[in-house]
Amino acid sequence: MHLKKLAVRNFRRLQDVVIDLASDISIFVGANNSGKTSVGHALQLFTGHGRFDINDFGMGSWPDIIAFGAGAEGAVLPTMEIDIWLEIGAEDLHRAIDLLPSLAWDSTLVGMRVAYAPIDPETTRDRYIQARELALAAVEKDEQGLPVFDPAPHHLRDFLRDNLNTEYELRYFVLDPARFDANMLAEADYVPSSLAGRDRSGREILNGILRIDFLNAQRHLSDGPGGARAEDLSRVLSRFYGRNLEQKAHDLEALRALAASEVSLNEHLERVFEPTLRSLAKLGYPGLSNPRMMIRSALDPAQIMSSGTGALVHYALGPDDGTPNPPTLPDRYNGLGFKNLIFMVVELLDLHAQWLAIDDNRPPVHLIFIEEPEAHLHAQLQQAFIRKVLDILTLKGADRVAYTSQIVVTTHSTHILYERGFRPVRYFRRSRTEATSTSDVLNLSAFYDSTDPKVRTFLERYLKLAHCDLFFADATVLVEGNVERLLLPQMIETAAPRLQSTYLTILEIGGAFGYRFKVLIEFLGLTTLVITDLDSVFGPPTQPGTGVEVTAAAGDDPAQEADSDEDEDEDEGAAGQLAAEKPGKACIASHPGAVTSNQTLLHWLPKCETVAALWDATADDKTQARANENDALVRVAYQCRTDVTWGGNTLSLAGRTFEEAFALENLGWCQHKDRKPLQLRIAKNAEKNLSELAGRIHKRVQAKSFSKTDFALALLAEDPATWIVPQYIADGLRWLEAEIAPPEPEPEPDDEANAEEVAETDGAAIAAPGPDGEAAA
Repeated sequence: MHLKKLAVRNFRRLQDVVIDLASDISIFVGANNSGKTSVGHALQLFTGHGRFDINDFGMGSWPDIIAFGAGAEGAVLPTMEIDIWLEIGAEDLHRAIDLLPSLAWDSTLVGMRVAYAPIDPETTRDRYIQARELALAAVEKDEQGLPVFDPAPHHLRDFLRDNLNTEYELRYFVLDPARFDANMLAEADYVPSSLAGRDRSGREILNGILRIDFLNAQRHLSDGPGGARAEDLSRVLSRFYGRNLEQKAHDLEALRALAASEVSLNEHLERVFEPTLRSLAKLGYPGLSNPRMMIRSALDPAQIMSSGTGALVHYALGPDDGTPNPPTLPDRYNGLGFKNLIFMVVELLDLHAQWLAIDDNRPPVHLIFIEEPEAHLHAQLQQAFIRKVLDILTLKGADRVAYTSQIVVTTHSTHILYERGFRPVRYFRRSRTEATSTSDVLNLSAFYDSTDPKVRTFLERYLKLAHCDLFFADATVLVEGNVERLLLPQMIETAAPRLQSTYLTILEIGGAFGYRFKVLIEFLGLTTLVITDLDSVFGPPTQPGTGVEVTAAAGDDPAQEADSDEDEDEDEGAAGQLAAEKPGKACIASHPGAVTSNQTLLHWLPKCETVAALWDATADDKTQARANENDALVRVAYQCRTDVTWGGNTLSLAGRTFEEAFALENLGWCQHKDRKPLQLRIAKNAEKNLSELAGRIHKRVQAKSFSKTDFALALLAEDPATWIVPQYIADGLRWLEAEIAPPEPEPEPDDEANAEEVAETDGAAIAAPGPDGEAAA
């Protein structure tokens, strides 16, 4: 038996969601305030642990509460609900007998609905009206007999803020899986059977099947004198001993140790904690260079077992050579990461042991909800923890068949997320509708099962290696290569500065593999900008043997040219060469009949083959719009023609790659002698016309000797105010900025003159630099 699904309605952001849970471990991910932690709080409250608050109702139900209190026709008081579905086998039937909907039940699912509903809505409204009248009567009146202020409760929601738990109650129902579809939506006329009046209450039935424990994110691991909320490892270990390990009243060895000496007690503690320390060792921590953990008794034998600090954690220094009394330091001398790890493992073992210690009617399913285990843990330890956490809670013997341990982990760690692959991931996606606060939940195991195995394997491996925060971002930018990835933060600062206030993830994917992200982007419904290259190549010849005559300098070696000085003689040669138009070979973007080899442009957006068609594509052709609110919104950006001026001549040109586009749109600046480290300066450039210069830049970038990474690093060393962002990237970033970035506040009237001055300054800063390296007017 295991917990299969949870359906939550009208609880905080979870207006109507269905969450599939894996039988072993599920990982909840998503942006902040997307509802991950709310699932844990819902489980606590609906299983009777804690008190509901008026703010637990989703925002969409607040107007309904107020309308009902005002007596609006047709208004009803809302309820909050959770449907708990368990998958059972034939051997579990006797445990779930109370949840069988009928003798005709024929399924592997049993379900219970827990509803937080008003006890008597009409009586609740009468009490509110009475409280409102009493409050108004108690307020001082002015000369016209009107209250001097409007007292609370102003409406029914105000009244329920203080009286919710006396006006509402938990109710329990049996669910019939035959009346639900595959998405766990009930038939329109379905009314579940109430568990009221049974021999056992609904709460007893639920707690007899499912035990839920929580390991919260706030673990208070500091060693300061922080007062009552401070927690330390020694106190946790003492509590763990007191609950689960050998008790002194039943352990003669412990009694002898108390009476004999502190040495004997230390041996006792070492023995009883050995399983715990072995569990820690499964995580590979401490490593070879880290101190070993030891449990040492305090000096006062009378208080060793009764005191919360009776057992103290010490860290042994030096190699483990069998020395009985190695030098040690107390636990407060070790780092927070090690403490957090030990704390979590001990707490997990404690919760697990408490569940196993139940002798009568132990719940067959134990769910542990772990919040953000990554706190203070370095990347490798995060991976080790999530990889080994199930081993720590392994069931043994007959318990493996009769009982189940399940774990739910909420995390913001990419190392935890990608360590387990897609299948256990549940992605919480916030609604994009303005003035709403809702989320939906996507099951990545469904994506895994429905995606081509080659594509999903590629994505899993790539995302694990990249450790990107794709599942936590407002939007993603897919870039062609390492150069764009290195330079994009600077280009964002220059072209679309409001994007710096958003949560972006930048993925380097290459034109040949970018389209493979299409299925994942669409499944997640992400806003995405794809920055890729035109990648122009020779198309198939229109007639056999057709060629093009290309003039090239005899002995024109880009590697030599990169190191040449503009004053050195260069043998341009008098004769041209005949170069065959080999289909698929890289060519300059303006070559007649050129096509693209970029798979993203061919198979995703704008699905054009020829360079001419790509240049003719409209903004709509380059955009994958949303048909529904939660669909992906995707825009592609690639090199298009821009006006380039050199030596008084202006042509409409486009680069084949980012480097070419950058060189053309910053032509004068790149050809200055001070820009030689960029590798884009052509020797004797003043003697060449614009067409020749563009051709030489194309050849330079295509040469094997051209280092794109060196180009990017050299550009980062330059003042960004002296060069401009290529137009296709600037346009794409401004599109993304308009989609996800908050608008800038309107300037105050007194600041309008200053705003105009700043705008003029910015405009001058990004103007195309001239041949001397300075910004042109």
